[in-house]
Amino acid sequence: MGGGFNGKVVHNVFEKIISLENLFLAWKEFRYEKRNKPDVIRFEFNLEDNLFELHDQLKNKIYQHSDYSTFNICDPKLRKINKAIVADRVLHHAVFRILYPIFDSNFIFDSYSCRTEKGTHRAVKRLEKFCRKLSQNNHKIIYVLKCDIRKFFDSIDQNILLEIIKAKIQD
Repeated sequence: MGGGFNGKVVHNVFEKIISLENLFLAWKEFRYEKRNKPDVIRFEFNLEDNLFELHDQLKNKIYQHSDYSTFNICDPKLRKINKAIVADRVLHHAVFRILYPIFDSNFIFDSYSCRTEKGTHRAVKRLEKFCRKLSQNNHKIIYVLKCDIRKFFDSIDQNILLEIIKAKIQD
């Protein structure tokens, strides 16, 4: 993965993201458990051509993200899913591979979503630990609020987010 951030501005991030090595590693991570999907099979059939084309578009700064396809799933509540094409999702992985180590150390410890060595199961275990401690091993009644902030990600001010990114990344 890419370099860390210790209060310093990180340089050459764009070059690291678009490197062929990073794009091929991103492909490898992306295709895990998706190998039998028709769109992934089509992309893999011309894998090198597709990744070299993506690299060239990024290098020449002519890349444009495609439109998302939208569908709904129930798991258990109804959720609207926006799915990018394979090339765009590979690029998402390539960006994540480089930016994750730059920003991860800035997250609070108990942030579990989309983080290495974290995830839902570890979040639940951590919650259980807090509940046992606060309830004195189930001898005291405690209350837990489970909630979801509606449209939270849609409410994030993109200008503020870009300023945070610019403070850490030169390019």
